[in-house]
Amino acid sequence: WTGTMNLTEPQAGSDLAAVRTRAEPQPDGSYKIFGTKIFITWGEHDMAENIIHLVLARVVGAPEGVKGISLFVVPKFMVKPDGNPGARNDVHCVSIEHKMGIKASPTAVLQFGDHGGAVGYLVGQENRGLEYMFIMMNAARYGVGVQGIAIAQMAYQKAVAFARDRVQSRPVDGSLKAAGPIIHHPDVKRMLMTMRAYTEGCRALSSVAAAAYDAAHHCTDADIRKQNELFYEFMVPLIKGYSTEMSLEVTSLGVQVHGGMGFIEETGCAQYYRDAKILTIYEGTTAIQANDLVGRKTSRDGGQTAKALAAQVQATEVALAASATADAIAMAKRLGAARLAFIDVVDFVAGNTKALPNDVFAGSVPYLMLAGNLMAGWQLGRAMLVAQDAVARGEDVAFMKAKITTARFYADHLLTKAAGLRDAIVEGAPCVTALALDAF
Repeated sequence: WTGTMNLTEPQAGSDLAAVRTRAEPQPDGSYKIFGTKIFITWGEHDMAENIIHLVLARVVGAPEGVKGISLFVVPKFMVKPDGNPGARNDVHCVSIEHKMGIKASPTAVLQFGDHGGAVGYLVGQENRGLEYMFIMMNAARYGVGVQGIAIAQMAYQKAVAFARDRVQSRPVDGSLKAAGPIIHHPDVKRMLMTMRAYTEGCRALSSVAAAAYDAAHHCTDADIRKQNELFYEFMVPLIKGYSTEMSLEVTSLGVQVHGGMGFIEETGCAQYYRDAKILTIYEGTTAIQANDLVGRKTSRDGGQTAKALAAQVQATEVALAASATADAIAMAKRLGAARLAFIDVVDFVAGNTKALPNDVFAGSVPYLMLAGNLMAGWQLGRAMLVAQDAVARGEDVAFMKAKITTARFYADHLLTKAAGLRDAIVEGAPCVTALALDAF
């Protein structure tokens, strides 16, 4: 059997406080569910014998807003005592969305209760549904970030293969006497290195966060569990937001590497570009991830968690500088500049969220992008240290040298964006909201 998460409604969008789907208690302890849900991934299909819908709804008489939302299990087919699917429940697909991308995934509009009410079963306690759903939402947000990394990797592999085979123009340095594969051209290399560095940085960040999640749940030391929990929670909006925005840029570059052929469906890279777009939207748009980063992850504790992470970045800078190689020194310099930009923004966010909320939230997405950029770059700095040691021992030298080069590229070409983001956030807020509404 498969499952779905039913949150969004036509009038509510991401504003779950506006959910209107209602649940009416029944004498047998079940509930009757009435309402409409939209954008339900795999909401209807025939690839499994049953679909179990997890549905947010309001019990009649519940408080207004998010505090009055409950969570219900609503099966497509009722389950018989022997565990097999039985009669059809009163939940029906009324439309399959026609989408820009991810067309192999059916996204449905579901109608509950048009024929007397869909039978649902309460999960946990009434009015705690959003709390329960967010356990799944956070897992899904991490998973969507990994989807972004995966599709970026696919786009990179396809672009590299094309660049090795596509013959066009002589290299500008005269290294070939005739036209050669485009992978010889500096701008193609720049695009491929950008794709590679972004993907490797985000993959490292997601892996480190996954390890922290495991430690937060299984370490025997309570203090270590807490530290890892804070680390993981801070990283989730970055992995979801930064990795998916990254995937959009990387898949766009993949189309660009292919040139005119990239715009032609037969090459396949246009599909990656289309499919990547949804990743910045579902399970909470980039702005929603940024709101989480500003509110729950930065302002709530006055920036303490963010600054503790910055201290860990600084420790890596010190280790890089001490290794005294040109690449490590350059990485330490770029990390240091990005870290200082990050701290300035953390101070701005923590100090102004209550007093100047419009100014802070005008820069919330740039803050997320700066934080994600720094944290991914930090992981590549750590990777550089490991790779340097491996090279010194003669272990897998070609692979490790490629790691070092990729990290150096990230430092020089991607971490350097941090200072501009800092200026836009800290100094650029007034012009975001200055234009009169009727002037747009």
